[in-house]
Amino acid sequence: MKNKNIVFFGTPEFAVSILDGLYKQDYNVTAVFTQTDKPKGRGNKVQMPPVKEYALSHGIPVYQPKTLRDEDVINVIREMKPGMIVTAAYGKIFPAELLGIPEYGCINVHGSLLPSYRGAAPVQRSIINGETETGVTIMRMDVGCDTGPMIAKAGIRIPDDMNCGELFEKMGAVGSALLLDTIPGIFDGTAEYEAQDESKATYSPKIEKSELMLDFNKPAKELHDLIRGVYPYLVCGCYQNTEKGKKGLRIAKTEALSYAGAEEPGTVIGADAKSDRLTVACGDGALRIIELIPEGKQKMKSADYIRGRQISVGDVLTKE
Repeated sequence: MKNKNIVFFGTPEFAVSILDGLYKQDYNVTAVFTQTDKPKGRGNKVQMPPVKEYALSHGIPVYQPKTLRDEDVINVIREMKPGMIVTAAYGKIFPAELLGIPEYGCINVHGSLLPSYRGAAPVQRSIINGETETGVTIMRMDVGCDTGPMIAKAGIRIPDDMNCGELFEKMGAVGSALLLDTIPGIFDGTAEYEAQDESKATYSPKIEKSELMLDFNKPAKELHDLIRGVYPYLVCGCYQNTEKGKKGLRIAKTEALSYAGAEEPGTVIGADAKSDRLTVACGDGALRIIELIPEGKQKMKSADYIRGRQISVGDVLTKE
């Protein structure tokens, strides 16, 4: 009898969609591995990863090792005797010793059309780079970073107003369906494996905090893509310079506009609450700010910020 027991590795909401698909299709998920609980938010309250919350609510045992390179951790997984390991945005590197444990391999649900956008932040980077299409790849893991053979792909369109959270949600649904279509062929030996073309490979490193400060000397479209490429998991920011001094401002939602005025980049060129138009000159074009988060306050519509006399034409937004 074939061993179809699955051990699942994943951490964020995207991974929950994949795990939920396996669970609802009655695959025997015997254990879940996820990242450790971490403090989040203003109160620094320790929170469980979304995958842990799901697993506990469905009676699936949860493991949260700090590293997978510990021999005791490897032995625990070996004793589980998984037929397959499925991973989705787990966040830790698999050692070669772990890759060789399951009979049917370690199968990864990756958020790009490989070999493009390997690495830690493929979803975010695809938006930041202004891509209009991405997708999901089901692949068998090897010792490289997302370099293993591909089994299946599905494309996803990226509308100009889609942010990272919305794309992750779409990817979760598409990735879950694609995985469920693919797994039977892996178990019965009919799945076909395609080597990746190394000449077409690109890499997507994790997002650094230093990237999140907005430089209005850059084109409006580039800033718009950066803002939506990290939101809501991260939020881009700037400083608002007024006659009363400087204060922090984070930007949640924008629109890139054509504009050919002579104002210095970063200058507020429109602040009309009635039309909900808060507009800032950029190195090329202008950026309409739709939603923002003032320092020490909750997210609000730009019209409310204007209405409260918190920003005016002539104010300047800067990176530092």
